Amino acid sequence: MRRIIKWSGRAAIMLVIAAVVVGIVKREEITRLLAVNSLFSEEKIVHNFSNMNAAFLTRDIPRGEGPISDLPQGPQARLPEAVAGWIKARNVTSLLVLKQGRIVHESYYLGTAPEDRRISWSVAKSYLSALFGIVLAEGQIGSIEDPVIRYAPALKGSAYDGASIRNVLQMTSGIEFDEDYLNYDSDINKMGRVLALGGSMDRFAAGQDKSFAPPGQTWHYVSIDTHVIGMVIRGATGRDIPDLLAEKIIIPLGLEATPYYITDGEGVAFVLGGLNITTRDYARFGLMIAQNGFYDGKEIVPASWITASTLRSAPTAVGAMGYGYQWWVPKGAHAGEFLAHGIYGQYIYIDQAKDVVIVSTAADRKFREPGVDDQNVAMFRQIAGAQ
Repeated sequence: MRRIIKWSGRAAIMLVIAAVVVGIVKREEITRLLAVNSLFSEEKIVHNFSNMNAAFLTRDIPRGEGPISDLPQGPQARLPEAVAGWIKARNVTSLLVLKQGRIVHESYYLGTAPEDRRISWSVAKSYLSALFGIVLAEGQIGSIEDPVIRYAPALKGSAYDGASIRNVLQMTSGIEFDEDYLNYDSDINKMGRVLALGGSMDRFAAGQDKSFAPPGQTWHYVSIDTHVIGMVIRGATGRDIPDLLAEKIIIPLGLEATPYYITDGEGVAFVLGGLNITTRDYARFGLMIAQNGFYDGKEIVPASWITASTLRSAPTAVGAMGYGYQWWVPKGAHAGEFLAHGIYGQYIYIDQAKDVVIVSTAADRKFREPGVDDQNVAMFRQIAGAQ
């Protein structure tokens, strides 16, 4: 009997120890999940958007040892009177305007500061588009007509089997995916929980098995398409995105601060929305794109790719905002007018004809209300026209 009691006691102790170990291992995951669940709450959203490394796994993108590139000050612009009301209504956290490569306006709101590395959300998609253009020009990818499974074989048998690279660049993969950010059970929010709990984005993408249309037929904004572009780049180059982006784009731009990506549990960058960069450094990227891929006299992204990727080429609805290869084209846009856009009010607006780049970050919890995107574009046009 004593032996049974002795072994029972040992077993109980072992169970307690095991429970403690599991608790320690899972505590970080639980903490991240709780942080994600309150990520967009009214009282925390502004702080959270400047501190995403407190809620997610992250990885730095090396900026290199080179000097910070110059963003000279220009004559300070007088903004349209409507800007002040717009800033308040849209919970804008920073606004920076470049005219002919010079800063003519820079301001920060709601307690944010120039050194804050603000979350990009889908502005990150346009960075990945630029990187893809470089890899394509280098010949590591044969053609955008190639099937995605040629470079991402893990997608064989999934809803992406049969889709071309062009399809995922244009968001015409045809996969069935619910992008409703306000629905807890939507696919986009399921993806967010995979990310928060340290799961695998590659496995999540490979698990998409439903389509609503043949590839190339219908435009439907599907963020997981951008992850597939990342899989294609990784498969073609044998390299991960943070290091490749650093070498090809980040280091040549001479950024002020080291950017970072949110990552999944396998260290894979959240390329569809996980960049965190300062407002001035977003402006450096925008300026490079506005200058047809050139920065400080050196070509970073092929001009031909910038032209192709910023054209309205996807079959978006008549009268709606247009889409290219991970870039948006405003309604009624003139040549050289396009933008990168992320949820909650993140923008890099470019007007090549006026030589203006506008960066705006925000914590706009009402971003889904009808007409908000149109209002924002209208404001950018007013600002650009006033320069």
